[in-house]
Formats: sequence, C-alpha cells, structure tokens
Amino acid sequence: MPWVPELFSAPARARFEAEQRRPAEVVPYFDGLVAGEVDALIGSFVGEPRIQHPLRGLIEGEYEFREFVADTERWVREREARIEDVHRGALERHEFEEVVVHLGGPRGPIDLPHAVVADHGPEARIEEIRVYFSTRALTGRATERAPLLPGDPELRLLAPAASYLAEAREHGVDLEPCVLVEDGDTCALEYNAHRPGTDAPIQAGLTVFERDGNGALAAARSYDDVDRRLADR
Repeated sequence: MPWVPELFSAPARARFEAEQRRPAEVVPYFDGLVAGEVDALIGSFVGEPRIQHPLRGLIEGEYEFREFVADTERWVREREARIEDVHRGALERHEFEEVVVHLGGPRGPIDLPHAVVADHGPEARIEEIRVYFSTRALTGRATERAPLLPGDPELRLLAPAASYLAEAREHGVDLEPCVLVEDGDTCALEYNAHRPGTDAPIQAGLTVFERDGNGALAAARSYDDVDRRLADR
C-alpha cells in the first residue's frame, strides 16, 4: 500500500523486504516516497499522478508530483523523520494505512499521525491518494480543507462508526459519510463535516474506528482539523 512493488529495482525491493522481514508484497506510502525511485511511483498510477494533501492541496501531473516527492525526501531527511506503522487495511478498490511520523531536528520533536487512503483501478494501479493529518503541530493552526469526495447516503456503516456519527450529530457536527475501508475489526471512514445552521465551511476528514471483542467501539483516531467538540475517548 499503495505503491506497486514490482516496479522498483531489485536493491529497493531487498530493502523493503529487510525492513518488513517478509517478501515485499506492499510498499508503504512513505517508504516509496523516500526510496529514490520516482519512476516506480509514477508507474504505480493508472494515469497521471494525483494526490490530495492537507498542506499542498491537489498535486496532479508528473511535474508537480516529482516536485512533491523531492520536497518530501528533503523534509524527511532534514527533520530526521522516523515512521512508525500503526495499521493497514484493504478492500478491492480502496486501501488505507496509518502511521505516526516522528520528527526530530532543531524544530522537533513532533509526533505527527498520518492516514493515507488509495483508490485502485485496473491491475492494482492507483487512481488517487488522499493524505490526512492535523496541520496544527506543523503550522500552529487548523486547516480548513474543502471536501474531497461526494457523500454516499447508501454507505453501510459498522455499528461503532454509526454510533460515533450519531454522537457527533448530538454535538452539532454532521459527518456525511463518503468512503469506508474495512479491515476486520478496524475501519477507516472518510467524510464531509459541517455544522448545520452555521456559516462554518464544510471540511474533509477521516477517522479510524476499532471494535472490541463485543463489537463495541474500542478506539477512534481522527486525522483532520475538524472541530467535533466531542468528549475525549
């Protein structure tokens, strides 16, 4: 998730396998970005690269994507970043992964949780990648992020996610579901958030839900700057 392993060189695949301690069936988002093989990343897309990023906005096309990869490699190196895996999940058309980016350097330390969703087309190639994280730790302020996806009123939600949305609604926040990626007792939900009856902008967001052994909500991790004003969990 999300890059195609076969497109990387043999030395790069060997590094992935050494890090994962198993055959490189997946190439995680950050591992691919810092591998130094941008052509493999470009080849992982169905067409031209397309990434939705909280700070960079829409990155579309090969030139813009190459700039983004170079900037990310430099950022990871200068901030002495270490990537901690949290969870990965997949359906046929969508995948998601969670990581914590631990930043060092003169401006650190900062722990920056990320969630990444990839839409897949033919032959497991990527149609679009959407990156989610709160920008407060980096910029000192929230980012008002416009919707990235249309709502899906027919989307079937797991009970913990449905309960979370109902609780948010009780606190004056309407979370319109868009895409759900389920992986056993863990699922990632992308949504559009807004406060009915106010002039507050509609914002894109994502929350990952975990169920306990009884199917109840065990944890909820949000990767956005949506002001839910919910009680801490």
